[in-house]
Amino acid sequence: MKCKEIIRFLEQAAPSCYAEKWDNIGLLVGDSEKEIHTIFLAVDATDRVIEEACQKGADMLVTHHPLIFSGMKSVNEDDFIGRRVRRLVKEDICYYAMHTNFDIAGDMAGLVVNKLPFKETEVLHKTVQEYGLGRIGNLCQPVFVKQFVEIVKEKLKLPNVILYGDKEKIIERVAIMPGSGDSEIGEAIRQGAELMVTGDIGHHDGIDALAQGLMIIDAGHYGLEKVFVEHMEHMLNEEWNGCIQIETEQIRLPFIMV
Repeated sequence: MKCKEIIRFLEQAAPSCYAEKWDNIGLLVGDSEKEIHTIFLAVDATDRVIEEACQKGADMLVTHHPLIFSGMKSVNEDDFIGRRVRRLVKEDICYYAMHTNFDIAGDMAGLVVNKLPFKETEVLHKTVQEYGLGRIGNLCQPVFVKQFVEIVKEKLKLPNVILYGDKEKIIERVAIMPGSGDSEIGEAIRQGAELMVTGDIGHHDGIDALAQGLMIIDAGHYGLEKVFVEHMEHMLNEEWNGCIQIETEQIRLPFIMV
């Protein structure tokens, strides 16, 4: 199957028109006419991921986060991005990224919600028609924060999270914002969230949210968005039923707690 046919399917799942203007998505490296037999899925196009893709004999790498965000004036071994692009070209691996278009149209937050005990949710921040970023809703029943922390850790397979708040409080209305959620703190507060699950929360964002009545669980950027890999693996296997080999990165946090 040609790369362009796979891209057509990916575009149906998460149309590029839904991406934020600052984003850089789509086919970033490679030939759309190339025949694809093996697709490798990952969150980021790191050196480790590209090496794994090469070892698996991948013809195409699909990630959530784009390797190339801004213009490049050179592609050489002196720069880590240039080094990765060179490796992809050398190995003849097509590289496709689906970022904020997947967050919005692919409903990244919804994938996280489906793992947690919510009664119902709606889009937190609408960007295009009924689509948007994040989710907010009520849990199936009120729980202590300390109980919900354990649920998040268990269902998302996380060894730890950071909590800004009182673990002895009871909560019911929760916002979910995968990735970096600092920009949506105000919206979560406006819509009555008592707690938000997100990532990349800085010191001031955390204490300022708490001062406004919003507790935060920082589950990590990767910790939340790794659901992309599982979802895409299922979706691609369901579409092509073995006609294309689907391989995935070994899921592991990009840091360790010491």
